[in-house]
Amino acid sequence: MTSVGAELRTIVDERLVARNSVSRVLFEREADRLALACEEMARRFARGGRLIAFGRGASATDAQHVAVEFVHPVIVGKRALPALDLSASFTSAIPALVREHDMVMGFSPPSGDPAVEDALALASARGAQTFALPGSCGSYAIEPPSADPFVCQELVEILYHTLWETVHVFFEHGARSRQELGASAFLYPFLNGDEQDPSRIVDDVAMSIRAKAADDERLRQQTAHDQGEAISEAALAVLDRLNNGGSLLIFGNGGSATDANDWALDCIETSPDGRTVPALSLATEPATITALANDVGTDTIFLRQLIAHGRRGDVAVAISTSGGSANVIAALAEARKRGMLTVALLGYDGGEIARQGLADWPIVVHCDYIPRIQEVQASIYHVMTEVWRQWPM
Repeated sequence: MTSVGAELRTIVDERLVARNSVSRVLFEREADRLALACEEMARRFARGGRLIAFGRGASATDAQHVAVEFVHPVIVGKRALPALDLSASFTSAIPALVREHDMVMGFSPPSGDPAVEDALALASARGAQTFALPGSCGSYAIEPPSADPFVCQELVEILYHTLWETVHVFFEHGARSRQELGASAFLYPFLNGDEQDPSRIVDDVAMSIRAKAADDERLRQQTAHDQGEAISEAALAVLDRLNNGGSLLIFGNGGSATDANDWALDCIETSPDGRTVPALSLATEPATITALANDVGTDTIFLRQLIAHGRRGDVAVAISTSGGSANVIAALAEARKRGMLTVALLGYDGGEIARQGLADWPIVVHCDYIPRIQEVQASIYHVMTEVWRQWPM
């Protein structure tokens, strides 16, 4: 590693691990309240309520993410729950659509968003359970856990992941054994094999939330140790392409699609010194994606866009928890043919992308649980974005 690489490696490691102290404070303080919020969400879902989420700018990608998590659960045995992202038109959609038993989740940067606050106040007046993430007014509201918008967003992602993971406990706490919980039993390490006393469920859930946050902190530390060099070297390789006129094309599926959207928005936002990073997400245009999926097939939805937009000298950035998505593999293979630099944020053992050597810079979060992978991937791409926006060009 060069001296520049070694210097950057130190910065990357420090910034990744610095999130942990903020996380510990937040979840130690909030776990009990989160457990009670989960219990209320379960009641509302049981009554036919829906989760309605919204935000603006990068905060809108959190609304996308929470909606897909509740509607399309990736854990076997989890029920699909009604959730909507109404970011595109929330100022008119909230008064038109919110019903009494709904749950309304507004996402904002640490500086706040008056339009989000107004929409949450209207939803509350309709009888909805409201979440201000962050904010000051709501059935559940938190002050910004950090003034850094990247750190704040990462911790909010962990928060809504724990809401999704643990709300199911209140549907299933009557099971008399972990066997009856089926394939999802590992989500709830504090539920023993005996019938649960309902008065203890909230305490068990709160303990589980704290454990999930602690897992995330350990994984972030591990990733800094194991992948810090790859992250810093990849950041420098991308920076070299950017300095020579290249752009980033970012893509992924599901929750990783929302991360691709978020990363691209982060890149194009102007830094205090006026710098931007040219980037676009191939997961952001539903008309293009659905046309390709319908007319050609889902394996082509990133490939065809990369053929249209990718140039020699650009950077193809894949986000995949499994490392095995066919449409991501196809796009990376095409990027290689076109002389593009390839970077991949991966989970598990890196999957087929790592085995086939499709990424010049594979960065692997060694974990087999998707929410934790995604949370640490968010920390990684935020740190890389900070490098590109602050490092001398």
